Amino acid sequence: MEHTPAEIVAYVFVGLAVIVVVARLVGRLAVRLGQPAVVGEIIAGIALGPSLLGALPGDLDQLLFPTDVRPYLNVLAQLGLVLFMFIVGLEVDLSFIRGRERVAFTVSAASILLPFGLGIGLAFVLHPRHDVVGGDAVGFVAFALFLGVAMSITAFPVLARILSERGMHRTPTGVLALACAAVDDVFAWALLAVVVAVTVGGTFTGVAQILLLTVGFALVVFLVLRPLLRRLVERYEHHGRLTPDMLALVLVGVLGSAFITEEIGIHFIFGAFLFGVAMPRTGAAALNREVLDRIEQVSVLLLLPVFFVVTGLGVDIGGLSARNLVELLLVLLVAVAGKWIGASVAARSQGVPRRQATSLGVLMNTRGLTELVILNIGVGLGVLDGTMFTLLVVMAVVTTVMTAPLLRITYPPRAVQRDIEAAERAALGLPDAFTVLVVVGDPEADAQLVQLAADLAGLERPAHLVLSRVLPARPGLEVASGLGQELGLIAASGDQLRRLGRPAEARGLTTSVSARFSDDPWQVVRDQARSTAADVVLVRAGWGPAGAAPTEADELAASVVQVHGTGTEDDDVWLHVGGSPAARAAVRLAAQLAAARDAPLRLVGAGGGRARRQADGGVELLERAGLTVHREPTAAPTGLHPGPVGAAEPVEDGVVLAVLAGTDDRDRDLSETVADLETP
Repeated sequence: MEHTPAEIVAYVFVGLAVIVVVARLVGRLAVRLGQPAVVGEIIAGIALGPSLLGALPGDLDQLLFPTDVRPYLNVLAQLGLVLFMFIVGLEVDLSFIRGRERVAFTVSAASILLPFGLGIGLAFVLHPRHDVVGGDAVGFVAFALFLGVAMSITAFPVLARILSERGMHRTPTGVLALACAAVDDVFAWALLAVVVAVTVGGTFTGVAQILLLTVGFALVVFLVLRPLLRRLVERYEHHGRLTPDMLALVLVGVLGSAFITEEIGIHFIFGAFLFGVAMPRTGAAALNREVLDRIEQVSVLLLLPVFFVVTGLGVDIGGLSARNLVELLLVLLVAVAGKWIGASVAARSQGVPRRQATSLGVLMNTRGLTELVILNIGVGLGVLDGTMFTLLVVMAVVTTVMTAPLLRITYPPRAVQRDIEAAERAALGLPDAFTVLVVVGDPEADAQLVQLAADLAGLERPAHLVLSRVLPARPGLEVASGLGQELGLIAASGDQLRRLGRPAEARGLTTSVSARFSDDPWQVVRDQARSTAADVVLVRAGWGPAGAAPTEADELAASVVQVHGTGTEDDDVWLHVGGSPAARAAVRLAAQLAAARDAPLRLVGAGGGRARRQADGGVELLERAGLTVHREPTAAPTGLHPGPVGAAEPVEDGVVLAVLAGTDDRDRDLSETVADLETP
């Protein structure tokens, strides 16, 4: 039944609405099950085709997506594919391999060549049963090459998302996996370009012409277009945001590049991919992140789900025969074994520990959406028939879904946490020293906070400052990982923190910096206090979400010091003695502060009773430690308070430090606290 143009438009709108709803629902379900959202959306696309919807009474897939409506959906799907390939190119960042070049190239080469060779071998078994597509014979060479490429693919965006969600991108295994996947991406797409050229060109002359034109276009992109694109960074810094004109320029470049490579004969996805790779990297992390945010709003919500449905309409799992199921098992065996053996054995040959090597083999099996791109190209070129397409789509879903659960076995959460802490300590170069963790909210305004941290270290030597900044988490990207851009922003924050630490280094302290994204900043501080073995955590009052700050009951070994007020510290050090366990921590820190400033320590007893007796008894001990101590009858607005500072206490004219006791201080008495104070 043919439909009028108006009816076709109506069917497209209804179909899009159904696609968006189903994709979002199944995507959320996938996340709840520990899978990336894109895996759920791929399954949703398959379910809306003959595999599930079409298997129900009434041919519902034909009713919802009539034959004459599908070409219009296909155009939207191809646009989504173009934008996705641009994202893939933008995510390619070979800085991941810095310092790991030999291992990354060895593992990537093995994880491509072995499955590629096994795929060609499998083609000898499968080709006789799938050598006709649409009545036309399929040449063995084209079939074998496409099958080899399908076995060789690793989906960098999905792999990066899995690593990010488990925190593994901060471990040596995760960083190595990202490096290998980045190299794998470049190798695999270059290999696919050659395979497409061989398939389309047919003759040696045709293949050579396509490859030469492709190389020529790539040279133009990188030698001419890329320097021009660097001006986008200048425009972004000038405006402080991504303007509509800048985004329009990027989109025109993506679509124009896609058109050129389609005309050359190697498929439009390569143009979009090359333009993404050509986007500026130096100083462009914020720009590229905003570009990803904007493009994903349209691509993820609308266009890619349409691509999944168009793919799903060609997948009929229910139509597979018993012989096809045997073929599926062979495909899965070759795909999984080729990647796992290639990556893990190559990693072991380079001295990678067994756990890391095994996990690397699991991770490199992630295929996801990238595999669907390859398969759709094969269908478009008439290389894969419907059954072979279905088998390979199922393989792509299975190998992606199995990654996360297998990773929990080969690399359990306790091992991940242990490696994260070890990696943080190694990256920070933490010495065995008195350590102050400084939580920096605003690098421009918190220079005073770093100076105060150096004072709190007193005369302790060696002493070390860890300057930490927790950036607010941005909405998660669902197709792209965003890691490249986030790492760029983290690097920029690291540079700011290093500049803040220079005055402390001039005073003889060592410093290290840490920056990361999180939607739970206080949990990051707790984790860092533990992993750095911090003695003191210094933070400005009001930092982070309300109600999330540590209390005296919090199980932190470090003493937490909250800074109230923005004034300049007085020369003298005032200590407000209270009756809580935090008093012992306050005494220790006040003494170190006074020693660092060579200033007298003024004790103010809070009321009478035990607190006053502690203050009086502490005077003699502190004087024996070499400090000048005065007992004062009234409190000053500045100084150190044991426990939280009340809202009624004036802090406008000075700095008040509210000291919360850590677990170490709760187990001390006053004499032990003072005895540990050493002044020259």
